[in-house]
Amino acid sequence: MFRRDFLFGTEVGSSDSVCVSAGDLYLPGKGYGFVTEQNRREQEQLRIPELNAAFDTVYWYQDENISELREDEEGVFLDSDGAVALLSDKAGEPERGEHRRIPLSFKIDVPCQGNYKVTITISSKDPLKDVLIYTGRRRLGYRGDIPPGTFLHTMAVNVCDIVPRGETQTFADRTLDITVIADRPRISGLCVEETVCPVAYIAGDSTVTDQSADYPYAPGTSYSGWGQMISGYLNQQIAVSNHAHSGLTTESFRKEGHHAIVEQYWRQGDFCFFQFAHNDQKLENLKAQGGYRANLIRYIAECREIGVYPVLVTPIARNTWKGNDGSYNDLLAEYAEVCMEIGQAENVPVLDLHKLSMDFVMEHGLEGSKPYYFPNDYTHSNDYGAYYMAGLVAREITRVCSGHTEQGYRFLAGCVTPGFGPWKPAEEIVLPVKPAIYGNVTNPMEGDKLLSEVDNLGENADRVSVLDMLIKTARFFPTNVYNDMFTDVVGHEWYAGTVECAYQNGMIDGNLVEGQHFYPQKEVTLEEFLVFAMNGYKSRKALPEEQECVYDGVCREYAKSYVRAACAIGLLPADGSADLKKVITRGQAVELCRKMNI
Repeated sequence: MFRRDFLFGTEVGSSDSVCVSAGDLYLPGKGYGFVTEQNRREQEQLRIPELNAAFDTVYWYQDENISELREDEEGVFLDSDGAVALLSDKAGEPERGEHRRIPLSFKIDVPCQGNYKVTITISSKDPLKDVLIYTGRRRLGYRGDIPPGTFLHTMAVNVCDIVPRGETQTFADRTLDITVIADRPRISGLCVEETVCPVAYIAGDSTVTDQSADYPYAPGTSYSGWGQMISGYLNQQIAVSNHAHSGLTTESFRKEGHHAIVEQYWRQGDFCFFQFAHNDQKLENLKAQGGYRANLIRYIAECREIGVYPVLVTPIARNTWKGNDGSYNDLLAEYAEVCMEIGQAENVPVLDLHKLSMDFVMEHGLEGSKPYYFPNDYTHSNDYGAYYMAGLVAREITRVCSGHTEQGYRFLAGCVTPGFGPWKPAEEIVLPVKPAIYGNVTNPMEGDKLLSEVDNLGENADRVSVLDMLIKTARFFPTNVYNDMFTDVVGHEWYAGTVECAYQNGMIDGNLVEGQHFYPQKEVTLEEFLVFAMNGYKSRKALPEEQECVYDGVCREYAKSYVRAACAIGLLPADGSADLKKVITRGQAVELCRKMNI
C-alpha cells in the first residue's frame, strides 16, 4: 500500500523520507510541494478551490507574494504575523476586526482516489496559539493550542473526484492538501499512507458545502458549511467526502452529476448524509410533500440497494425575523417535517438540525446570532457558525444512532468525539476593505447585480418591482407558493412569490392594503417605498431609536415611524427637501436600496 514520509527543514532525514525545504514549491510531476501565490498564479489547476486547499488571497493581493517560506532545524514555517504587519504598513492602514493570518499549505500527489491516514508533526520551541489544521478542501482536522515540543496529530482524509463550481464536468482529483494556520505556522513532518475505513459522503447545498476562504484569513469573514467542519467531531475510523454545492436541490444534485460521483465511489458500509431544502423551496416541482419527498425516498432506496447507510439531516435554520412584529420567521418547517416523516416510515436516522439551529437562533436573537453568520448574510454561516452547527450534527448522531437497530448506525455513533471545545466568535467581525493603494485592482467576480438586473430605470416604480428590489437587497428567500391572501394577486403571476415573500417577512403594512386588495402594479411614492423598506430593514438590523425629524409634518401618521427611521439612517436628506408624495422611478428605488446598506 502507498506510504510516503516527509521531513521538513534543515535537518537531514532518513533514506526513507523525502527532505523538503522552503524552496520546494508544488509542480506537476514533482509529486509534492508548498502552494503559494507564486505557483498558484503560474498553474491554472492550483486556482480551482475544490482541487486544492481552497485558500487564495483576497483579490487585491492577487499579484503579491506574501507567503515568505523559511526553514530551520525544526521545519518549514512562515511568519504570518510579520507578513500581515508588512501588508498593513504598505497600505498605511491598521488591521481592523479579527486578527488575520496567512496559511501554510502543502500538496502531495497520491496514486488513486480513496482514504488516507495523515499524521502531521509540528516541532516548536515556542507554544503555538489558536492553531487550525485543515485537510483537503478546507476540512477541519485540528483546532487548539500546541505546547512547546513535538506535536503529532493523525487524521483520516478522503480524496475524491468533484464537479467544481462553475463547471459541468467531473474533475479527477489525486492530490491531498494539508494547511496549517497559526501566528507562525510550521510543518516538521508528514506521513501519508493508504488506509481502509468507511466514508461519510455528504449531499447538500451551500449551507453544507466545502467553502473556500480568502486570506489574510479570519474565521468570521470566511464562508463555511457544516460539512467541512464535521470532520473535527469524528475520529480516525471514518473519513468525510463532501459533495454538497451551492444552489443544489434534491433534483439538481443528481442532474448535475454530483450523485454519479458518489455512486462511483461509495461501497457497502459507507454512509450518505442528505441535507436539502433551501433551494428546493424556491421551485414549484420540489414542494415539501411533492418532488422533495419523492427524491429523498429514491436516494434512500439507492443507498440500501448496495448496503450504504442513508442519514437525513433537516435543513439548517436561517437567521430570519419578521419586520412587522419581530417574531422568528421559520421558512423551512414543512421540509423539516417531511424529513421526520420519511425517517419514521423508512427507519432512517434523522438528525434534527433544523430544530436545534432554530433554537439557537431564537435564543440569541437577530443580533446575537449574527457573529455566527457571514457578515450581512442570513443563511450562510462563517467558520464559527459552521463549527457550532457541526457540533449539533455530531450531538444528533450520538443521540439518534446509538440505539439504532442497525449495527452500522451504532458504529457511526461510536465515531463521534467531543471535538476541540467551544470556538467563541471574535468581538468584532469586519469584512476586509481594499486599501486605497490598490484602487486600480478590480474584483472580476463582482458586479452591480442589483442595478444590472433592473431595466427601464427611468420608468415609475410599482409595488411589485419595488418589493422585488427590496427582497434582493435584504437577501430574503423566494418562495414557490402563494397563499392567496390578496384577491388581486393570483398564483400564476410572476410576482406572486414576491408578494408572498414580502408578506411572510412582514414588509407589507396593513395601511397599504384596502380590503383584500394589494394593488400590485400601483405606482409607489417615496413615502410608501420607505414603509416597505423599513419593514425589510427591521428584519436585518435594529432600527435607530425613534426621534422627531423634519418630515413629521408632511407624512401620514401611520408612516411617521418609518419616515423617522429612514431619515435617521440617511435615506432622506436632513434638510427636509425630499417630496414624500412624489412617485419615484425604478432608478431612484435602486439608489435607495443601495443606501440601505444591509
